[in-house]
Amino acid sequence: MSEINSTETSASSRRSSRASSSSRRKPKKNQIPFGIGIFFFIVLFGIYLSTKSSSLAFFWITGNAFGFILQKSRFCFTASMRDPLLTGSTSVTRAVMVALAIATLGFTAIKYGAHINGLPIPGQGYIVPISFATIVGGVIFGIGMVIAGGCASGTLMRVGEGFQMQMLSLVFFVIGSLVGANNFGWWHKVFISKGPSVFLPDIFGWAGALVVQLLIIAGVYILADKWENKKTNEAN
Repeated sequence: MSEINSTETSASSRRSSRASSSSRRKPKKNQIPFGIGIFFFIVLFGIYLSTKSSSLAFFWITGNAFGFILQKSRFCFTASMRDPLLTGSTSVTRAVMVALAIATLGFTAIKYGAHINGLPIPGQGYIVPISFATIVGGVIFGIGMVIAGGCASGTLMRVGEGFQMQMLSLVFFVIGSLVGANNFGWWHKVFISKGPSVFLPDIFGWAGALVVQLLIIAGVYILADKWENKKTNEAN
């Protein structure tokens, strides 16, 4: 009898503890009015910018659209490289590969269209030499991204969500960018310019370059999928 009473008392105390904790939990605020207000602000400010410059309005709308997509999809280049090693998940990695494949098709069509029409190929100014400095810079930037918890897009997205760590990262991101831009001429002369510039259509032709790049992307996608399956089987 005493054991039954003890059990009932213990269960009653647990129920009362849960009830008190739930009563202390603050109810969530309804954020729908805030969302509607922000939406109308985005539209009205976009209309205002269109009176000043159509380019500003375009950048405003596309920037907000990309931010919304990034926030909802949790799309992050850092996560695509970090998650396979930390958690074994490669869903973001595969999403990045799909995005790169689509971008490859689109940019190839734009560049090839300009080429066959005898027009200047857009974006050729971004073809820069590849050297050991590229590897060193990539490793340093990758370490910084993992420590900060996001790349440029991920940091901006999480700043909008109110993450204090990303706010601090953004401050030093800006400082580092300013310092790098100020000293870029020296870095380019001493290190970057030593390497060759590579434009795949010059090596494989337009069709060959497209096939080579898509094959590389497909190979990374398949490897990422096999890696996740392996990690899942090991966990089970």
